[in-house]
Amino acid sequence: MDLAERLPERERLRLAALHEYRLLDSPAGDELEAVVRVAATVARVPHATLNLIDENRQCQLTTVGFEGGDSERSDSMCAVRFESGQYTHVPDASTDPVFMHNPWVTGVLAGVRFYASFPLVTPEGHALGSLCVFDTEPGLLDGGQIERLKDLAQIILALFERRRQARINAELAALAEERQRWTDTLLETIDVAVVAADQTGRLTLFNRAAREWHGMDDLPGRYQLLETDGHTPLRPDREPLCRALRDGGVKDAEMIIKRPDGESLQVSVSGRALIGPGGVPQGAVVAMNDVTSARAQQRAIEEARRELAGANAELRRSNADLSNFAGAVSHDLVAPLTSVGGYLELIGDEVEGRPKQWADAASRAVTRMRDLIGSLLGYAQAGSAPVRRATADLAELFEQVRTDLRPAAGAAGATVEAPGPLPLVDGDPVLVRQLLQNLIGNAIKYRDPSRDCRVTVTAEHGPGGWTVAVADNGLGIPPEQRRRVFEMFTRLGNGSAGGHGIGLSTCWRIVERHGGDIRVDETPGGGTTVLFTLPDRAASEEG
Repeated sequence: MDLAERLPERERLRLAALHEYRLLDSPAGDELEAVVRVAATVARVPHATLNLIDENRQCQLTTVGFEGGDSERSDSMCAVRFESGQYTHVPDASTDPVFMHNPWVTGVLAGVRFYASFPLVTPEGHALGSLCVFDTEPGLLDGGQIERLKDLAQIILALFERRRQARINAELAALAEERQRWTDTLLETIDVAVVAADQTGRLTLFNRAAREWHGMDDLPGRYQLLETDGHTPLRPDREPLCRALRDGGVKDAEMIIKRPDGESLQVSVSGRALIGPGGVPQGAVVAMNDVTSARAQQRAIEEARRELAGANAELRRSNADLSNFAGAVSHDLVAPLTSVGGYLELIGDEVEGRPKQWADAASRAVTRMRDLIGSLLGYAQAGSAPVRRATADLAELFEQVRTDLRPAAGAAGATVEAPGPLPLVDGDPVLVRQLLQNLIGNAIKYRDPSRDCRVTVTAEHGPGGWTVAVADNGLGIPPEQRRRVFEMFTRLGNGSAGGHGIGLSTCWRIVERHGGDIRVDETPGGGTTVLFTLPDRAASEEG
């Protein structure tokens, strides 16, 4: 029987919770170190430590005022009562019967006198260790100090959980990426043409077979869709993809694809509409099988029906197999993300335990990704709508943006402020808010790690309108790159933050649609200042 089997159930579950966080023998990180420093300051003592208790040892993850390390669990002062969930407050450990013989008190490891510890207990009731403050002189904590130290223990637990969630999310993202690559490989390998469109009819997927059949890879010009007579153009409302969008599905619809080089293929098409969460239409997908040869054989069989009756029956069976295959493919390959979700469900059916939990969580992530894509498509559609100009309160919009970005700013230690009053401007409030959010979010993302991030928003009225400046003290943008940053998919690679190079091009588009202009300057002392002008309504109408 191994050690794990001999441990009491409660201790086994506690250790499992501790190891799930993967904190032991890992760097504490700046945030945890800062919390422990604050704990020492709150307690007004020179020493503080973050202790984790595993099977056999006390691991001091980070310390203040002394060199930390590992020690035997049996020697740990924190291990005595940490599982009770209650804090411990000892004015003089040398006179306390529980601690007076402990090596941390007797001088073997240290000469602790004042001692207080605050257990780190998860919401499930598992004690991981404690936040400990101590001194070599006797002392006391007042009620306010005790409450603040309890608060700091909760902050440490929250940081533990955030680190764990970040790791899980990274693992799930890697799994989703691997499944996406698998799906892409499948789509590029099969000899079935798969085509998908969004709800507006815009094509979103053309796999390898579809590109080859339509002559899109290596031939200039445009393909034609014809009726099965080979001459009559197929009306848009009769195209299988449009029928799937309109009617919810299409099965075994046949048409001819005429490539730019004049070659024609007759295909059998089946497909269905894609329905998102809440029954919201997302688009449609169709699968096409090349039946050119089959139809030629069928026509030959019809001309010599009596002589080729046997071959005709075989052909019908072959056609039935092809139709069934097309129906299956069209049912399963509704979209790349839907395919990822489907395969994750299959994986979940085949595994148990934590792998199943991962698969289920990844499936939920795929759903969120699909919802996000739907939102992005909705924004793209709205992008061409007229600007709804109104009187927009820039101060109110700034506060809304600051509220939205508070988690990101807090995580980055960023200060976001408007030193002076912000005016009422003429513009679409929704788009102006998005403009501010993109610019302030960029400033936080591309901060300079060597100094505290600071972002300021100011406004100045000039001829014809208001010029708004969003200034930061971040990494900055080289002068030769300042015009290029507004181009789609431009990424300068001057920091570790991610991104797709769309944010500033979106800002440029919003400002342009308001009749204004946007530019990038350098912030005095280093950093980037983005200035955009929103013309007054009268000036805009005159222009």
